[in-house]
Amino acid sequence: MYYKDFSASDVETESSQLYHEEQQFMSPGLQEVAQLSQLVIKRGRGCYLEDVDGKRYLDFMAGVAVCSLGHSHPTYVEALKKQLDRVSVGSFTTENRVRLLKTIAALTPEGLTRTQLYSGGAEAVEAALRLAKSYTKKFEILSFWGGFHGKTGGVLGLIGDPFKKHWGVQHPGLHLAPYADCYRCPYKMQYPQCGLFCLEFIEKMIENNTAGSLAAIIVETIQGTAGNIIPPPEFLPGLVEIARKNDALIIADEMITGFGRTGKMFGCHHTGIKPDIMTVGKGMGSGFPVSGLISTDEITASHPFSKPSSSSSSYGGNPLASTAALATVETIVNESLVENSRVVGRHLLDGLKRLQEKYEFIGDVRGRGLLIGVELVKDRRSKEPLDKSVTKQIYLESLRRGLISMNYKANFRINPPLTLSKAEADEGLGIIDEVFAHVAEHIPYK
Repeated sequence: MYYKDFSASDVETESSQLYHEEQQFMSPGLQEVAQLSQLVIKRGRGCYLEDVDGKRYLDFMAGVAVCSLGHSHPTYVEALKKQLDRVSVGSFTTENRVRLLKTIAALTPEGLTRTQLYSGGAEAVEAALRLAKSYTKKFEILSFWGGFHGKTGGVLGLIGDPFKKHWGVQHPGLHLAPYADCYRCPYKMQYPQCGLFCLEFIEKMIENNTAGSLAAIIVETIQGTAGNIIPPPEFLPGLVEIARKNDALIIADEMITGFGRTGKMFGCHHTGIKPDIMTVGKGMGSGFPVSGLISTDEITASHPFSKPSSSSSSYGGNPLASTAALATVETIVNESLVENSRVVGRHLLDGLKRLQEKYEFIGDVRGRGLLIGVELVKDRRSKEPLDKSVTKQIYLESLRRGLISMNYKANFRINPPLTLSKAEADEGLGIIDEVFAHVAEHIPYK
């Protein structure tokens, strides 16, 4: 190999010492970015992280779209410090939770004013599925290829990729259909000449593959794990129509797209659809484990979901979680971070499109706000993805130059903090340009 492995060094660093010490006790299965980088982080400020050896990195990952406010935002830190001095656990009402729930209700699509809080994404999605079954009295759920809704047993079968293999029998009543991924259309058609054949296929699939007991269609308004894939504008409204025909609910999984990430408050705002249920998390707490489902008065009143303790969680909505979410959402609003996401995201997207003109292995660039996807390919015509051996080198070369990003796979995802400035975006673009120039000159990628 032309490069020296990032983890190798003639002189062992404090980072490498601590990383390898942890590996003696840590169970396998950490995120791939952590395993490849072997970084040991000491502190973060704004859009930058610093490791224990003093090296600084521009963060284009934000904990997989989690750190909305950037690292150690002073308003966020101060709010949590104050709450720690008061109370940190329990499901009793607190002033901050009341403020949080009222704030969320003012931001969501009309009618979605009832929120239940949880601590993780899969937990909220499982609750949303229970709610849909409770309301409709039906049991089947439709999800999509490329979709990701968590790793717990109740939602594992909704993952639309090979991740779910070898875990045994999946939960019954779960179905998968192709998502509207126009760059890699599973039907080998071209939009818009296709006439949205994917919607027609979904209707036939429900008719022929289900038991006639469809409770809900769950969909990401933009698919995150699959590569920040944006469906055509007719797709989500079409799904709403299909759901209505089948007396089923629409669950919009807004874990990644919620709270300003896409340049609007929620991903569903881009097409004007009103989901029956929304699931939210990640950027909602800017790093604190907090998630939720949001729905209507009528739907959340259904039994058995609305019985005492039936929809609650031990950690959900605790005083610290509510404070973290309140500080995050209020700061997003007060500092106009939704607008910043839109403006800086467009600036970043334009810069990446210029790089696409420069490097033939960039097959596609797409994005809304600060949720951007880049397809790295061997050939633009075949769209064959770059090999993992190449993208791993891209990732390590980025680290060497001070950029943390999710470019260790061919579907390169960019989702920095919503506080990113144009100057920081340009810094990141400069590093990506350097890395891609290195690839073009030194790495046989075809």
